[in-house]
Amino acid sequence: MLQPRTSIVGSALAFEMRRAVAARANECGLQILTLPNLAARVAGGFRSPVPSEQLDRAIQHALAAGGFREIEKVRLLPGMTRAVSRALRKVWDADISLRSTDPKIARLADLATIEERVRLDLPLATALPIDLRDAALSRIRHASRAIGPLTIDRLSLIPPLWRPLLDALAKEVPIEWIASPYAETDWFAGRIVRPPEVDHPAPSAVSCADPHHEAIESLRWARNLIASGVARPDQIAIVSAGTAPWDDHFRALAQDTGFGLAFPHGIPALSTRDGQRCAALADVLQHGLNQQRLRRLVSLCRGERSAFEGLPANWLTSLPRGATLSRPEEWRRAISAAAANDASLADALGALPIVDILARGISAAAEAAVLVLHGRALQLWQSALRSAPPEAIELSLRSSRFESDHDPADSVVWCSARDLATAPRPHVRLLGLTDRHWPRRQGNDSIVPDHVLSSAIVDVDPVAEADRRHFRIVVDAATGGAVLSRGRRSAQGSRVGRSPLPEGLPEEQLSRARVPEHAWNEADRIMARPQDAAQVERVRSADACWRDWHLERFTSHDGKFDAEHPVVVRSIERVQSATSLRRMLRDPLGFVWRYALGWNAPRDREQPLTIAPDDFGKLVHELLRRAVDALEPVPGYARASDAEIESALADASSTVRDAWPLRGQTPPALLWRNTVDFAATLALAGLLRKEITDAGTRSWTEVPFGQPDAVAAEGQLPWDPTIPVTVPGTPITLGGSIDRLDLNSGGTAVRVWDYKTAEAPRNAGRVVIDGGSELQRALYGLACRQLLEGEPTVVARLLYLRGDTLAVRLPDLDAAVEQIAAFVNVAVSMMRKGVVTSGRLSFDRSNELRLALPASPGYERRKLAASNKINAAISRYWSAP
Repeated sequence: MLQPRTSIVGSALAFEMRRAVAARANECGLQILTLPNLAARVAGGFRSPVPSEQLDRAIQHALAAGGFREIEKVRLLPGMTRAVSRALRKVWDADISLRSTDPKIARLADLATIEERVRLDLPLATALPIDLRDAALSRIRHASRAIGPLTIDRLSLIPPLWRPLLDALAKEVPIEWIASPYAETDWFAGRIVRPPEVDHPAPSAVSCADPHHEAIESLRWARNLIASGVARPDQIAIVSAGTAPWDDHFRALAQDTGFGLAFPHGIPALSTRDGQRCAALADVLQHGLNQQRLRRLVSLCRGERSAFEGLPANWLTSLPRGATLSRPEEWRRAISAAAANDASLADALGALPIVDILARGISAAAEAAVLVLHGRALQLWQSALRSAPPEAIELSLRSSRFESDHDPADSVVWCSARDLATAPRPHVRLLGLTDRHWPRRQGNDSIVPDHVLSSAIVDVDPVAEADRRHFRIVVDAATGGAVLSRGRRSAQGSRVGRSPLPEGLPEEQLSRARVPEHAWNEADRIMARPQDAAQVERVRSADACWRDWHLERFTSHDGKFDAEHPVVVRSIERVQSATSLRRMLRDPLGFVWRYALGWNAPRDREQPLTIAPDDFGKLVHELLRRAVDALEPVPGYARASDAEIESALADASSTVRDAWPLRGQTPPALLWRNTVDFAATLALAGLLRKEITDAGTRSWTEVPFGQPDAVAAEGQLPWDPTIPVTVPGTPITLGGSIDRLDLNSGGTAVRVWDYKTAEAPRNAGRVVIDGGSELQRALYGLACRQLLEGEPTVVARLLYLRGDTLAVRLPDLDAAVEQIAAFVNVAVSMMRKGVVTSGRLSFDRSNELRLALPASPGYERRKLAASNKINAAISRYWSAP
């Protein structure tokens, strides 16, 4: 009969490494157990220690039952389950029996109640640690046959809970403890084996820029050891007191290293696609339904047998991309409208029940998960719900982990110092040696604070002492060398000091831009070798651009290109709107970017609290258009009473309030209603400002002109909207729509209005083109001159709606048009010659294309002289009134 032997390990890393050693040595009859598993083995009867997930679920049920003396008001708060679980484990490790504690201490009585409820809630086969220990002591006589000779492998501290069991086992079977000199072994009566002392190099210390730089430097170090043949991957470890600040960095960077990096503590669930599916669902349920969040959820769950699989493949592409769609009613209208336009989208209505469930928020967490998640993602979601209330799902997901992709037995490991202390490696790099992170600080326990039970009693292994002990064990075991690393700044950018643990060890400062001795991936190699980088076309181009930006002269990276470039010529020949023409005159370089190259500034897809000024102007114009259209031709805007105008505007507001959320981004419902109401007050001020004396006057709003693809609407518009409009003496063709046009009954006089939703400037009466920013009024008048029959008298006005309404007439339309034409010819001449530079609008804060310019404010100063020379001909127009 084979005599069993047992090895006790203290972490998942130690378990994997000990198992690999046993397999390579062909050790038969060896059991590798943790202390709870050892107790379960001795207790027999298929007993097992309670898993963390099962314990958390039982604690949740115990808290939900209520009836507590002190924690009743906070029992359902997010994080309470984890806090109670942490407190119970501390109490059990300290071998404190809650059954025998003073019942007058309310907090301990509440904890004892939870413990008893948990004990009753668990399956018969599982047991709490303290019960498992007692069961093992009652069957200690079977230890020789159940476990045989026992070896405690490199544990540095054994909680008081398990010490009576080990003392009892020592009388039944031989026990030895392979322990570091820093391990707490004073209480142990068995045989202690110290690892042999081996000379090893003194540790070195380095400082990096921040945690991300630390991760990069550690990967360079590990790859250098492997490539040079100094160490195998299974002999290398990267550690820290706590892994959280670096987990995401290593997860993102490790794939390019060329070697395996194991996470014995598990990889962050949110760094995987399954975790992101859960995160997308949590985002919808906790932060509200909108199109962006639902699109993300659908894209991640596609092909995962979710409820979205039965919908048409193109159902989302048929919806207006910019619409917020924050309410089920809006989704219903949008999908119904898409289905009405395309019969193939009829099945898209099947999305509405899913949307209704998602709109219910976090209360539908369990129901929604079954609909949209599958496999490992669904298991992760359900596990997170068991560990905490649904309201804390994001916190639960953030702390969830999946099993590592690599086996520690043949990989470099990234782990905590606590794990590595139980399975040391000869080559180790320690990260985060700052005064904040190593050793870590620990305050009072939230459930069992000092005034309830002294931390000296309940906390048998304080985190600060444990961090110091693990540091010494890991460094002493690093026979191949240890590197102590810290960041000079935290991940948030604040300065941090050195940890006291290196004890004044000289430190080498590593620059983020330094040339490394060994690159960790291809990009790192190219950055380290300028001669190699120079062979990469993109790098060479970027380097030339960077150098040109720092020269004071005008270069090809500042707006210089081939004369008569076909792309630029096409952008000039396109039909120009007032907006594009304003861009051409005030920001020629931005005009080339937008209308020749097709660049657009990115838009935030989160639901805004306000709408952009340009969108607010469009909202006011939409209200004006709908109200006037409702009044024409009967009774006619000119003849309508104030009450009729107000009624038409109210109907327009109601329509727009419902229609706009289906077309673009709008604020939340309450703010959106207030926004529409405010826009309606401005629109009413414009509508009541008629200044019409001829009762037969006909009015139009948003009158199109110069639209090459428009369909003429005879009898409804004052002209054919497809007729082109040109700026005399220039190659520019115009198109657009006039805010409002009033034409008298005889067709001899016409008034055009340009509505402004901003407040009037102080010098509004002197404004003609305002350096090219005020073009609409003159262009509207020009369109009327060219499109209306005969030679009507044209009056062009600005109407400022905000504050005290102010109407400002353009004194000389002909002079304004001539000035615009001259302005345009100068700008067109510059672009045709292939020389455009930053204009008056380029560096303005309101310019959304400013993002494409170099971020440094020094760029504008360096190029000022060169820009002034190039812009000599056009700059005089920028100062025009």
